[in-house]
Amino acid sequence: MRMDKIKQRLERILHSPMTVEKFTANEWIRLFGENGQASGEGQSLDLADRVVFLWKREGNAVEAISVEKKLTDSERELIELLLQSVRPASKLAATVSDEERKALQLGEWINQQIDHGAPYEAIPVPDQIALKSRLRSKMIPLLLVLESSQSQRTPYGELFKLLKTYFGGEVLLIPLHDKEWLILCPEEMVFGAAPDEDRTDEGAEGPEDTVASFCRGLYELLASEWAGECRLSIDTSIDPELDLVAATTLLRETVFLGRLFHVTENIHMPWQLDLERLVYSIPDETRSAFVEKAMQNTDIFSDAETFTTLETFFQLDCNVSDTAKKLYIHRNTLLYRLDKFKQETGLDVRTFGDAVLVKLTLLLYKVTKRK
Repeated sequence: MRMDKIKQRLERILHSPMTVEKFTANEWIRLFGENGQASGEGQSLDLADRVVFLWKREGNAVEAISVEKKLTDSERELIELLLQSVRPASKLAATVSDEERKALQLGEWINQQIDHGAPYEAIPVPDQIALKSRLRSKMIPLLLVLESSQSQRTPYGELFKLLKTYFGGEVLLIPLHDKEWLILCPEEMVFGAAPDEDRTDEGAEGPEDTVASFCRGLYELLASEWAGECRLSIDTSIDPELDLVAATTLLRETVFLGRLFHVTENIHMPWQLDLERLVYSIPDETRSAFVEKAMQNTDIFSDAETFTTLETFFQLDCNVSDTAKKLYIHRNTLLYRLDKFKQETGLDVRTFGDAVLVKLTLLLYKVTKRK
């Protein structure tokens, strides 16, 4: 039955107008969790100025109807039963576990601090956040973003179960948006029981290399076991009681820059994007003017072969042999392409100064031409 029909019927019964309201799933669950008088397992909320009844929930959208009238317990229960009896079965919300409710509360707090606060500052997690007691002294944060145009919401329990098979222990999964999750795991899961030992030994893998390897392993699991393409970003150890907001902001920015500058890659590390971060901070007018001047006599970056060749050449530290292998071409073919580029632009990317200039131009081109 349509919402307007239900609304009209209830208005006649209650002799009072009703209002259609919309919430995000996070807002609805937060209200339900904070309101001690909520009943019907999330079917209605008795707020200070009105009673709100759930109509349907699809993905992260909740639609409800409310009445600004004091209702008896019997009236409220009868309305809940009426709505349940006519609500389309396919629209019923999945049961939200206590674990997910707590995670949603923390995720909403993080989003609020980023939207209205100072996202790069240390912001303590307040005591009223239920998961605060589980935030360890040192944890590794990862940001998972689903790259899919489908609006279907990924079940929390399904993703959480998959992550536990990889982490093999305690892990926190915090929904931020429908297709975005913050993952927190204890530091020892990544570095071992004694994470600080032998990190500075000669030849030992550094913390950034370790977390990068860990992130690649997780991505392979998600790519093989979880439907949908995704992107991952990871940071080194943080103090989650103070650094959750700043870490989430950094990881979001890292995924954004990775998507913009490295389209074909799915794993992005903050420490690998310092130059891209600097380039993106340049004002639009300055970027456009630089690219226009650098390419006033040619538009060679528009050639896919040249673009890919230069990208791979810089990615492999300007090593001719490695670049030829990666591109599956003969070394002489690569040298021919580089010489052709030099003839058309006057820039030889095999020299340091010209390589820096072309690399910067390439990054600026991505921002100005792909917008």
